[in-house]
Amino acid sequence: MKVTVAIDSFKGSMSSMEAGNAAREGILKACGAQVAVKPLADGGEGTTEAMVEGLGGDYVYTEVTGPLGGRIRARYGVMPDGRTAVMEMAEAAGIILVKPEELDPWKATTYGVGEMITDALRRGYREFLIGIGGSATTDGGVGMLAALGYEFLDASGNEIGYGAAGLDKIAEIRDEGVMPELKDCHFQIACDVTNPLCGENGAVFVYGSQKGVKEAEKQVLDEKMRHYARKTKEWLGEDRSEEAGAGASGGLGFAFLSYVPGAELKSGIDMVLQAIRLEEDIRDSDIVVTGEGRLDFQTAMGKVPVGVAALAKKYGCKVIAFAGGATEDAVMCNKKGIDAFFPIVRGVTTLEEAMKPETARKNMALAAEQVFRLLA
Repeated sequence: MKVTVAIDSFKGSMSSMEAGNAAREGILKACGAQVAVKPLADGGEGTTEAMVEGLGGDYVYTEVTGPLGGRIRARYGVMPDGRTAVMEMAEAAGIILVKPEELDPWKATTYGVGEMITDALRRGYREFLIGIGGSATTDGGVGMLAALGYEFLDASGNEIGYGAAGLDKIAEIRDEGVMPELKDCHFQIACDVTNPLCGENGAVFVYGSQKGVKEAEKQVLDEKMRHYARKTKEWLGEDRSEEAGAGASGGLGFAFLSYVPGAELKSGIDMVLQAIRLEEDIRDSDIVVTGEGRLDFQTAMGKVPVGVAALAKKYGCKVIAFAGGATEDAVMCNKKGIDAFFPIVRGVTTLEEAMKPETARKNMALAAEQVFRLLA
């Protein structure tokens, strides 16, 4: 019997690989199965960790410009193939880096994201997997592009500066200083939102409030974004502002689509599943094990375990899911390819105790062992 294990992280308890290896331990106690453990993530927080830990990569640490202009230490992952870098934009421009009372959408910049990419380019990496969720910015990605060598100039020939404040001042765009290595790259951008760049469904009106944009400022900022889109269209010769995902991360999606050769926006889970080549392991598996910290109706709406289940069903595999907890409406997951799911908590306990890493790993192993005793 071949079993492929691909479990999302149990946030606060186990990383993806820790959860997977705990399940593997239990399975092997129950039977002599061939067990493959793969890292899993949805392209958001924890993706870099999952990929580095699961595929034998390393971390690179570099000093970059933070969202409000100060210097910070950011990390990204590099894979053993010597070509692939895995990044989360939140490392350099995330909302978690800014105190709520200090949020400043007019100043917040993605410059540090471009510096991370530049650092990887100089180290020879040409394949990029980048998660762009959780930003503190609404600068349309011009900060990132400036770090890559693009120039956004006002009518006097001066750079427009950091943040969204100068977007309506753009008079000229230059690319003479762009790193030549960029044209040899392929960027997969994890993007699970479909918002356009501008308008009532765009970056400012939908996501601006959480980044500090006041209600009275939204129209003004949206007009600045429209100006940026118009000047980009003049320079590029086509308009990408209405495409799904252009409004992601304050317009960072638009910047990738319009200015970065070889960039494509993809579903986060699809990007990760392709990167870890999960299908190759599932193809000849009998059983696939997945899961996450909490199974509920949201899981069934397209979260990571359901993505794994859909792939498993393509090859007729049985799908079992383990979770820290499961709600009544988690039964919807059964309609999405998960044949059966099992909470791993073994008795009445406090949340704090259940989430202790050593407790979670032990519970996962014990639950997997009992399920596979039946299956064996």
